[in-house]
Amino acid sequence: MTHYDVAYVRSQFPALKRTIDGLPVAYLDGPGGTQTPQRVLDAVREYLVDHNANYGGRFATSEETDAMVAEAHKAGADFLGGDPAEVSFGANMTTLTYFLAEALGRGLHAGDEVVITALDHEANRSPWLRFAERGVVVREVPVDLATCTLDWSAFETLVRPGRTKVVALGYASNAVGTVNDVARAAGLARSAGAWSVVDAVHYALHGPIDVRAVGCDFLLCSAYKFFGPHVGLMYARREATAQVEPLRLATQHAEPPYVWETGTLNFEGLAGTTAAIDFIADLGERHAALVEDRLSAGLKGRRRAVVAGMLAGEVYEQPLAKGLREQLAAIRGVTLHGPPEGSPRTSTVSFTLDGFTAGEAARALGVRGLFVWDGDFYAARLVELLGLAEHGGLIRVGLAPYTTQDELERLVAAVRDLSRSVR
Repeated sequence: MTHYDVAYVRSQFPALKRTIDGLPVAYLDGPGGTQTPQRVLDAVREYLVDHNANYGGRFATSEETDAMVAEAHKAGADFLGGDPAEVSFGANMTTLTYFLAEALGRGLHAGDEVVITALDHEANRSPWLRFAERGVVVREVPVDLATCTLDWSAFETLVRPGRTKVVALGYASNAVGTVNDVARAAGLARSAGAWSVVDAVHYALHGPIDVRAVGCDFLLCSAYKFFGPHVGLMYARREATAQVEPLRLATQHAEPPYVWETGTLNFEGLAGTTAAIDFIADLGERHAALVEDRLSAGLKGRRRAVVAGMLAGEVYEQPLAKGLREQLAAIRGVTLHGPPEGSPRTSTVSFTLDGFTAGEAARALGVRGLFVWDGDFYAARLVELLGLAEHGGLIRVGLAPYTTQDELERLVAAVRDLSRSVR
């Protein structure tokens, strides 16, 4: 296929048929969680109806669960670019990050240093900030507020060999869409003998992830941000896992990936996660011709299809997002917040509107069937530094592979109407 088939993509999502007061709903809330394709719904139901059992048993449904869990690890590896033994599952990214921080924290002592950034979601800040109570020094990479990008000169200064033990940052800002050079950050951590921890929750919908190319020790994301159920995924480099001791039961498997997986997993969620990754692979197979020149020769099988699917979504969404930014910027009272044009960014567009708090604007748009987010989205530090906290934060529009030009035109018209109402 030589064009992006958004009609096909939309046909996979039952939720897109919803209306509000006769208006079709435009789900522009993807950064908070995408809608779910039919195949994911079917996979969750099928597991619960036909295969529901705990694993490790000597009967059909348990053996089927064992096979499903193994396939989920393979699918997670195809999504992230690692090995199945390096992908673990948990309740969500935040819980997994606290669990990871506890494991790494066993090796931290008073005077050791952890580097975080002011751009990040609290899920990759708070778990590390708490170590300050034990005398660990937590240093924060500042943000250039004019461009919403990290100060890399400061970053390089803050990461100190022999002192820095953990470097934690986001792949992309869920508040303003800035994409960070995580490979550069992982390299800084490696040169200092520190662990690198990447929060890829926001980025995971917007571009292919290759943990080998990034070179990080740990990377975490959540399946509900890329069409799946509420399940967290963590890549833990095999060599890194061998050097830490996670909390686990005495009866729990000590080898990866199971050493990170406490208790009984959300099996129906894992079945749905595999289906979500297969959905992305299906998009890649349908749209491979669009991104053929960007696919590495060594990619094969589902991994190749997944990368193609992520690239196809990016090729489709980026021009739409650019056009949206241009149209919003032309509206009186609108202020865009995010990196400058030409900088790496996701298709998330954030802005404020004079005369409205972010919540007021979001509610006014919501009654028109335009679902957008407002607030700080747990990127509280950035919103505070931008001086927007007391005004309700940001209005956030998130594009997804099912977003249409018509939906964005409806949004622009509605924002324009709101702007005119306060003149």
